[in-house]
Amino acid sequence: MNYERKIKVGNRYIGDGEPVFIIAEIGINHNGSVDIAKKMIEGALYAGCNAIKFQKRTPEICVPRDQWDIERDTPWGRMAYIDYRNKMEFSKEEFATLVRFCNEKGILWFSSCWDEESVDFIEKFDPVLYKTASACLTDSDLLLRHRALNKPVLMSTGMSTNEEIESAVEILGTDKLLIAHSTSSYPCPVEELNLKMITTLKENYPNTPIGYSGHEVGLAPTWAAVAMGASFVERHITLDRAMWGTDQAASVEIMGMARLVSNIRDIEKALGDGIKKVYNSELKNLQKLRRVKTLTNEVQV
Repeated sequence: MNYERKIKVGNRYIGDGEPVFIIAEIGINHNGSVDIAKKMIEGALYAGCNAIKFQKRTPEICVPRDQWDIERDTPWGRMAYIDYRNKMEFSKEEFATLVRFCNEKGILWFSSCWDEESVDFIEKFDPVLYKTASACLTDSDLLLRHRALNKPVLMSTGMSTNEEIESAVEILGTDKLLIAHSTSSYPCPVEELNLKMITTLKENYPNTPIGYSGHEVGLAPTWAAVAMGASFVERHITLDRAMWGTDQAASVEIMGMARLVSNIRDIEKALGDGIKKVYNSELKNLQKLRRVKTLTNEVQV
């Protein structure tokens, strides 16, 4: 049975038969700076990425109350955790500046929203795609809010069971769903990446584009995910892995991202169509090297 494993996002499709959709996740690596975020957007463009992804949270909703007043060392000095989380969030004006910058540069943007208020915030900028973070996979109200918007949703599946994934898919529906295999540790040990889950998800959801959101150190597992049939890949981008922040160590610097994209495009070409043929480049060697033997004795029955 043939399935249509393809979803339209903006003016392009993501899925079988399409180029791998490559996402550079800015996340919180901007450390609250619009200028740093702009440099990451330019870096993603230079590298050849198809999209960049932000994150949006309402700290008073997402941070447990008992953690608000815990003091932490931050780029702005020592402060209460809730104050730090608020400094990491862009204002409406700052986010509008970044959206304009993406539009001017011609790169698609979207965001993961960690609560319903954040969905309302991002929806004002009319993204063509949303992401639900692994941490939000069991937030039924948030998933329902996304489904009500009737826009494509990329659902990440880190720190989740098969049963939890099934329940989330049932809520979101599959008409406009993309599913990303992921392991939510930063950085993730290679023995916990479990890339064969890409195959499992493709088998379990045959009409849904399946991709990979990686948090490992290095690039090889992401290339392997593409070779295994990932329709899209997502990696965190950074200007410098030594920058302050919990996600930096699991991120890819600009030149590394350019290498990642270039090699993904080579892998796409190398995979071919699975139909055996003799290529024109082989003909000279075919004539020069091919040995042919014929049976000289009939087989006796």
